[in-house]
Amino acid sequence: MSALYCEQFNMSKLDWIVLAITLLAVIAFGVYKSSHEKSLNSYFKSNNSMSWFLILLSIMGTQASAITFLSAPGQAYTDGMRFVQYYFGLPLAMIVLCITFVPIYHKLKVFTAYEFLEHRFDLRTRALTSALFLISRGLSTGISIYAPSIILSSLLGWNIYLTNLIMGGMLIIYTITGGAKAVAYTQMQQLFIVFIGMFLAGYMVVHLMPEGVGFGDAIQIADSMGKMNTIKTEINISDSNWWKDKYNIWSGVIGGFFLALSYFGTDQSQVGRYLTAKNLKESRTGLLMNGLVKVPMQYLILLIGSLVFSFYQFYNAPIFFNQTQIEKIKNSNCVECITELQTIQNTYDELNKQSSETTILLTNAFQSKDESSVKKHETILTKINSQKDSVRKNLISLIKSVDKTADTNDTNYIFLYFVTNNLPKGLIGLLIAVIFLAAWGSIAAALNSLASSTVIDLYKRIWYPNKADEHYFNASKWITLFWGIFCIATAMFASQLGSLIEAVNVLGSLFYGTMLGIFVVAFYLKNISGNAVFYAAIIAEIFVILIYWSDVVSFLWLNAIGCFLVIIFALIIQYTSGFKKNSNTIKTSVY
Repeated sequence: MSALYCEQFNMSKLDWIVLAITLLAVIAFGVYKSSHEKSLNSYFKSNNSMSWFLILLSIMGTQASAITFLSAPGQAYTDGMRFVQYYFGLPLAMIVLCITFVPIYHKLKVFTAYEFLEHRFDLRTRALTSALFLISRGLSTGISIYAPSIILSSLLGWNIYLTNLIMGGMLIIYTITGGAKAVAYTQMQQLFIVFIGMFLAGYMVVHLMPEGVGFGDAIQIADSMGKMNTIKTEINISDSNWWKDKYNIWSGVIGGFFLALSYFGTDQSQVGRYLTAKNLKESRTGLLMNGLVKVPMQYLILLIGSLVFSFYQFYNAPIFFNQTQIEKIKNSNCVECITELQTIQNTYDELNKQSSETTILLTNAFQSKDESSVKKHETILTKINSQKDSVRKNLISLIKSVDKTADTNDTNYIFLYFVTNNLPKGLIGLLIAVIFLAAWGSIAAALNSLASSTVIDLYKRIWYPNKADEHYFNASKWITLFWGIFCIATAMFASQLGSLIEAVNVLGSLFYGTMLGIFVVAFYLKNISGNAVFYAAIIAEIFVILIYWSDVVSFLWLNAIGCFLVIIFALIIQYTSGFKKNSNTIKTSVY
């Protein structure tokens, strides 16, 4: 390992041992549990053998990717806790799903959600919706591969593109070997380790604070600097900036509801998790429990980021958490750039010193309940942090001058930097393992769902029908390999996307509204034909992309907009085109 990375990331031999043992044990367990799976039903649906508890863990494990644990704390560090509002529509969406979507899927005994659309409409609509899923999930999975690659690249000093190849290759082998059952069982182990690791990380942030500074003090410091801004209730529909606000309670509840409804009701990476359940009751219970658990879980993960922010008010924060970019300047041939970097660093060091002194005084004011002193030092600390932000902007300009292709958003490196530079030996390895496990669980589930939709909705239904089950089982392995390669290729471009947790959700929002609209029409508008909804979906998707490019609303609103556009266009096309009403008579109720 190079001197640069040894200095930046303090991984001891014990950390490497803990990391290796944890990863190998979880993988071996999952492969062992699925070693006898030789059919499509077992590979994609685990022979419908999963309990609600495993369904819950599998759903949560698929959501809680490395992006969640790597990027979410950094999101709170830079932007506060308001990202949690993104999940406020989730519980309501779980109720709607359990009443409407899930019973139909179980009644029809489908492998994928899109099989239902052929029953309701036609094969063309099924293929279109499956294609929308494959595009969105394939691209977002590539971003998910990039997240753990950041860790390997930083720890070993490897080129990020080489790291993407290695990480993606490991995940392909893992997924092809195990199938759905391996994914489910390993996610159970993964989440257990993840929860332990994140709890220890939160505990250590507070434990490492200066003597006399407790959890409550850290929260007050974060709150005084705007990092505990959990709920934003302001409403002003006449203000264009309000519609562009990414995270407020209205976009969270409304846009988040439509996003969650689409994600869990129409995205095969999630539908495939609860289709493995023993029965309808187990699927419903798993989903409802997810609605109860997800919001507090995400809140606690974001809270760690706010606590890390408070930690760096006392101690010297790096001017840029991705130290690789700093080293590029130091190793450049630009003498003026190196001199400017030193000047910037000296200014930032002085501001760090002022920040530490002021934060101590602010803490004392909190503890003595001296309101006038609190306001005084909050004002001073806010000014210092504003000055630090200005200095960082100067550094970012310098980084760009040295390397125009450099990643100048270090949000994804904040939690990683804190873990590797401040936690004790052994615990660093465990926290790195947590991020790897979260990545493998979610990415393996995504690859499995991409393969299942491709095989069931396209390969078996359209391209090569009437083959033996063994043929489709073997084809599933090759198609999983194809999607793995596709996702690796996507990961190569992920470095320019900024906050990964935002990038994944933006990408999903571009497609989920249209997909949801198709299903809503299928469930509730019985007179709409396949032709009408097919063309409506294409037009709606074009509109959604144009609205996103025009930057007139926050990405969360795209989910609701896409859904309603499909409904409106389908109604218009149906009653103005002369298309025959749908002839399929499938019942959309189990009662």
